[in-house]
Amino acid sequence: MPLPFANEVVLADEQREQLEKIERAASTPQSLAFRARIVLRAAEPDRPPNLQIAAELDCSRHTVALWRDRFLELGLPGLQDAPRSGRPPRVSPLRAG
Repeated sequence: MPLPFANEVVLADEQREQLEKIERAASTPQSLAFRARIVLRAAEPDRPPNLQIAAELDCSRHTVALWRDRFLELGLPGLQDAPRSGRPPRVSPLRAG
């Protein structure tokens, strides 16, 4: 049975600065910026629940829970895309196009 309350996210100043930098950088992939936004919102002093964050950021509460938990477990590297299974690409990105 799932816990009724989400785990609390507490950020060190350095972590907060890194997440804010990721969120603001124009070169950051939008998926990573969105994940940083979720974690930053979860670390706010009002300690919003996943459902509230999901409503504010227009996503599902499961998405918020996933990235909150991955950040708590793995830190900043947890916000990166995980390696995917499957066949590697056969065409070099340098030759395509």
